[in-house]
Amino acid sequence: MALITSAGVGSGLDLESIISATLSAENTPKIQAFAEKQESLQVELSSLGEVKSAMSKLQDTIEKLADIDNFNKRIANIKQPVSDDGDLISVTPTSDISPGDFNIEVVELAQGSRATSNAGLFTSTDDVVTASGGTLSFAAGDKSFDLTLDAGATLADLRDAINDSDDNFGVTANIINTGTESKLVLTSNVSGAGNDLVITNDTAELDNVSTLANDGVSAGGIAIATGDEAKSAEIKVDGISIVNDTNTFKDAVQDMTIVAKRQSVDNETAKLSVEVDTASVTKLVDEFISNYNNLIGQIGLQTRIGKPLNSDATLRSFDSQLVNALSTEITDAGPFTSIFDIGLGVNKEGYIEKSSLVRSLNEAMDENYDDIGKAFAGEGGIAKQLESLLENYVENDGIMKQRENSLNSQLEDLEDDVANHEYRMESLEARLRQQYAGLDVLLAQMQSTQTYLSSQLSSLPGFTKSSS
Repeated sequence: MALITSAGVGSGLDLESIISATLSAENTPKIQAFAEKQESLQVELSSLGEVKSAMSKLQDTIEKLADIDNFNKRIANIKQPVSDDGDLISVTPTSDISPGDFNIEVVELAQGSRATSNAGLFTSTDDVVTASGGTLSFAAGDKSFDLTLDAGATLADLRDAINDSDDNFGVTANIINTGTESKLVLTSNVSGAGNDLVITNDTAELDNVSTLANDGVSAGGIAIATGDEAKSAEIKVDGISIVNDTNTFKDAVQDMTIVAKRQSVDNETAKLSVEVDTASVTKLVDEFISNYNNLIGQIGLQTRIGKPLNSDATLRSFDSQLVNALSTEITDAGPFTSIFDIGLGVNKEGYIEKSSLVRSLNEAMDENYDDIGKAFAGEGGIAKQLESLLENYVENDGIMKQRENSLNSQLEDLEDDVANHEYRMESLEARLRQQYAGLDVLLAQMQSTQTYLSSQLSSLPGFTKSSS
């Protein structure tokens, strides 16, 4: 018998429809159930992610509130004297500086020394400063470097060698041509009284380009004129004189760096006011309120009726712990024992809001600023209590991550279930086709036998085929 390639070909029955209907009856409910389960898990995972994101934002703010340094910031306000010459001073306070007001005068700016070659020594930049070569030693304050010149080095060669030296601590060389002579000018950036540039040599040939002759006693050919000596800077803080080698005064006012920018004219002063940076603290508290309320809103949204996290035990537990942490008594913060004492309150929906029921936040900061920092960042403060709670939920091994891992694991298991189901359906189809193929052959054989018998009977004498 010929091979039957399609169910029902041999018998004429619509076995393909029967197989398809059987498979559909078995497959459709399962696929729908898988799809519904997948959607449910994905929606739950998404909802959980929204809540976790809100937790993370609050955690970031809590970490800042738990850092006492964020309550110790200082700002320096400077009222510069009115001048076309620019600012008199600049300042950089540290967090340790005490608030206060100061009047600052710049009496003198620091400067480095300036040395110039004596008249009549050089007529041109091509004049040779050493026929046989030698070494010059430059020093100013505690800095120094040596420079070795080749035989036949000119004045121009000396200038370039000084400026190009990798060891140069801050000496700049220039040549001024007057028309009748060339003068070497050396400027040192080492400031401070007594830190004049000193140039010595190892050969008398170089005496003309030294401040001290080779004999160690006589003056060389380069000298520092009156007024060109290295000078110290001097400022007055509230009339108290302070002298420094440079224009940068560190701790002239304790825990503050003052930079003198120009010299005062007619004893003019800059008025410096150091204040606690309450604006940054207010901004941080506002950020805390916003992110806390956003989290409360997300929990409410994702757990309402019809949402996948409705009646979720994890979030119910967290919400309860959050309220408890916020309600816990503050300790070691002076007069502040609760959030109400620092100008915060909680409305009936559970949202934090600024309140003046006890005192406003601004009043609390004005009256007891140092204790505000303790109320948040102290060991018994609000931020410290919330910090540990949020870490328990948000960190990599926290409760929310565990929940996400569980849902993702269920999604992976569901994929395996779908794959297993598809395999079972393929096996079922194969079995059905095998079974119906046998039935098809049997029916085809029976039909063939019937046809043969009918043919034989019809050929018999006296046989009449029924008209029905």
